[in-house]
Amino acid sequence: MGLEVQGIDTFYGTSHILHGVTLSVPDGAMISVLGRNGVGKSTLLKSIIGINPPQTGTIHFNDADVTKEKTHEHVRAGISYIPQGREIIPDISVYENLVIAMRGKNNRSNQIPAFIFEYFPALEPIQKRKGGILSGGQQQQLAIARALIQEPNLLLMDEPTEGLQPSVVAEIDTIIKRIHTERNCSILLIEQNLDFIRDVTQQFAIMDSGQIVEEGNIEKLTDEFAGQYLSV
Repeated sequence: MGLEVQGIDTFYGTSHILHGVTLSVPDGAMISVLGRNGVGKSTLLKSIIGINPPQTGTIHFNDADVTKEKTHEHVRAGISYIPQGREIIPDISVYENLVIAMRGKNNRSNQIPAFIFEYFPALEPIQKRKGGILSGGQQQQLAIARALIQEPNLLLMDEPTEGLQPSVVAEIDTIIKRIHTERNCSILLIEQNLDFIRDVTQQFAIMDSGQIVEEGNIEKLTDEFAGQYLSV
């Protein structure tokens, strides 16, 4: 059970981005993917969630072949995705952003589940505020809340700490750990912050030139080891 990515090749037009990528995310795992910019990390998540499906290879989730399924089908199967840059809808309210996210799981309710504000109490008093005027930290909390409201079994996160001040990064750290333990949710995240990676995740994979070139337990990810692959 869990996620099994096997030998996928993904293209943007004629550009070959992922080259035979294989990755496993067992139930309950917390795995980070890191690498220099442009090596295919975001494309990997987009392939998994169905935004840019692979041309070859397979993706299985909970023993079902989901390689060619649409994004909304992945969401209903239990995979939720938080893109880089958050991509909340700026011209509608926090409340409306959350309601629309519920629709992705075929939930027609207009009532925000109480557990959302247990994880994100700062969002409750600003539900009427438009997403576009929120602070960066509030937007990131809303982006995670939009994914969590779909009650996923697997959460895909792309650069959750990007552009955030240290105090907000610490809040996101705590929230992700709670989601993992309290919601029984596996997590696959892309991140550049090594301290954050080492504190939050249990295993890592390093990508280079569209391939996974190293994997291991998080204890292996020393500054010296990571520097071999991340330094410019």
